[in-house]
Amino acid sequence: MSVRLFAQPGSRQDQFPVYRDSLKHLGLKMVNHPEELERKNANYNFIRTLISTLKLPGSYQFQFDSVKAITTVNSPDQRFRIFTWHVMNDDGSYRFYGAIQMNTGKGGLKLYPLGDYSPFMKNPQDTVTDNGKWYGAQYYQVIPVGETNPYYVLLGWKGYTPKSTKKVIEVLSFPDNSGKLVFGAPVFIDKGPVKNRVVFQYTRQASMLLKYDPTSRLIVFDHLAPPDKRLKDQPDTYGPDLTYDAYRLRNGKWQFEENVDMRNAASATDEQYIDPKKKP
Repeated sequence: MSVRLFAQPGSRQDQFPVYRDSLKHLGLKMVNHPEELERKNANYNFIRTLISTLKLPGSYQFQFDSVKAITTVNSPDQRFRIFTWHVMNDDGSYRFYGAIQMNTGKGGLKLYPLGDYSPFMKNPQDTVTDNGKWYGAQYYQVIPVGETNPYYVLLGWKGYTPKSTKKVIEVLSFPDNSGKLVFGAPVFIDKGPVKNRVVFQYTRQASMLLKYDPTSRLIVFDHLAPPDKRLKDQPDTYGPDLTYDAYRLRNGKWQFEENVDMRNAASATDEQYIDPKKKP
């Protein structure tokens, strides 16, 4: 479900810098504090402060670039933007948090909170969910597909365990303008069953390329392989083998292709989406 809120009378634009500074301070504590309880308390206050900020008139135009603890990505058609972030647990695992803000102009705040349901999702590539049962990730790219009522492909990083990490190709849609949203759709055509989302797992010691090439309409990614065939059942040992695979957009769906020639595909921004570092 979505949450619709309206700014209180007397809200002022000059409150944005005050809220931004509070978010910066809480974000640093959320990432850097050595105590898990303190990180979680900072996150709770961060969520409250973010919502207060978004209640202000004109909040959709307010930029959060200096709040390094979160990733904010706008859809290219300016229909919405996604805030995502994580809190690390003491055992080296992660919990993800997020919200989708719709661009309502001056019509108040329409916000979809995202609840991380990852630990309870047994088969994420086969599952279609809503915002209350989200397969949590920290997104860095939004790709619209279609024109009349498009769906959106989201590329994201998903910390997992001390030994391995994940990346995700997610699908977001707003069916029939019903006011609801859906995560996952059967649009990834592979060798096996059609997938609702694509999940990659690999060793935390490696980095993985996952990016969209708009010129060729390809989602390109490193081919992951074990260092030894005897480890084929241990995805936490996998890493790039210097070849690339891809999903090519055809008729609204994504067709898997092997051994794509993507020399010079990497870019300087790829390093942003490995494992988050503590923020200075």
